[in-house]
Amino acid sequence: MEEYNEKPKKKRTGRKILFTLITIIVLALAGFIYFKFYFVFGKGVKAGELNRIVYKGYVFKTYEGILIQAGYNNQSQTSGVQSNTFNFSVADENVAHQLEMSAGKFVQVHYKEYKGALPWRGMQKFVVDSVYSVSSLNGTDDTPLTVPTEIL
Repeated sequence: MEEYNEKPKKKRTGRKILFTLITIIVLALAGFIYFKFYFVFGKGVKAGELNRIVYKGYVFKTYEGILIQAGYNNQSQTSGVQSNTFNFSVADENVAHQLEMSAGKFVQVHYKEYKGALPWRGMQKFVVDSVYSVSSLNGTDDTPLTVPTEIL
């Protein structure tokens, strides 16, 4: 009669469990990274006075901007106009150049919101991908610039 050896079978079972566990961890990590940094959480349009657009960074140079929106302050007892700022990044160089030429003007921009910022995409969770219109503060010279292709 032959002897029956069970040790190789246990090693295979242990390896299968370890491989399955590692696969699940890698897939969970990939899903987390996708939803945190690449999944578009929201899209929208903001309008206001373009305060600044700058090109900065140590390793990854990105365009960062601030849009000032006028609004009313309802949260405190004093009434009055409150300045709301919209901090954003710009990934497309052509859009950044359009905004550089529009500093101090009233602009409408289309943006995408992510749950996290990537250093090569910008420092903000909001990334402007197109400029709808630029006009001077007195309301004249309304010129449409770019429209995102997904809206057309």
